[in-house]
Amino acid sequence: MSSALVKSVVLHLGLGGLLYASANIHAPTPKVMEVTLNTAIPEPDKAVSAISVDQKMVEQKIAELQKKEKDKKRAEDKRIRDLERRAADARKQRESEARNIKKLERERKAKEKEKAQAEAQAKKAREIEQKERAKAKQAEKQKQEAEKAAKAAADKRKLEEEALKKAEAERIKREQEAKERAAEAERKRQQALQEQILQEQLAKEQAARSKIRQQQVASEVDKYRALIMARIQQNLLIDEKMKNQQCRVNIRLGFNGLVTQVKSLGGDKLVCEAALRAVRMADTLPVSKDRDVFDQLKNINLTIKPEF
Repeated sequence: MSSALVKSVVLHLGLGGLLYASANIHAPTPKVMEVTLNTAIPEPDKAVSAISVDQKMVEQKIAELQKKEKDKKRAEDKRIRDLERRAADARKQRESEARNIKKLERERKAKEKEKAQAEAQAKKAREIEQKERAKAKQAEKQKQEAEKAAKAAADKRKLEEEALKKAEAERIKREQEAKERAAEAERKRQQALQEQILQEQLAKEQAARSKIRQQQVASEVDKYRALIMARIQQNLLIDEKMKNQQCRVNIRLGFNGLVTQVKSLGGDKLVCEAALRAVRMADTLPVSKDRDVFDQLKNINLTIKPEF
């Protein structure tokens, strides 16, 4: 086992010991608190279970480190074998090159000998060739000048043709890009027009649904206001002195119709007292389960007029 693996194992064992000591020495003192719901009572062996889990994690980590060390050793062995193989191949290559060099050296000496013989034979021929070469050189010079002029003319013509082709290609490309931009602009315009039409249709449908909903809510609100007023009138104790008198009250209701608050907003004293008593006697008043309707009923102002 390598020193790095040993250090890692020691570190994990130290961490496991520290967790065990923390679980046994510094266990927090349970606080006294009020319990209103069923609360699970912590088990006494939770700390020991946690230490067991941590020990398993340490053992698992050790196994992982040992596996990594084995994998690393196998990779190193493979690398050494590859180096030895490449060294053997290089040695064979050097030996083959040495043999080739010897062969080439023999061939070179043979060629030098042949060259010496050929030079002796060619010496006379060179003297004759010198004169012929002088003539040929002049002719070659004239030929090169002619070829150079022809090449310059051809290059110039080629550049002109390439420039024309490039200009034509750019013109075609610009026309194509212009067509594509126009097509894309038209597509976007049509898309925007369709989206606008769709948005207008959705807005109209939403407005129509909203109007219908508002009418439904208003109708339900009127219905429950009438029911609430009827309930109050049933509990209202009237007196002749209240004739042609009225009182305005504010009532706040819970979601189930429970009266949470009622107060007078002004009016005849006798009517106001009777109205407040009637509301309190009712205790709960009719309300709708519809959220939108209830929102308009939970805090309402009513004008109470005794009915004779």
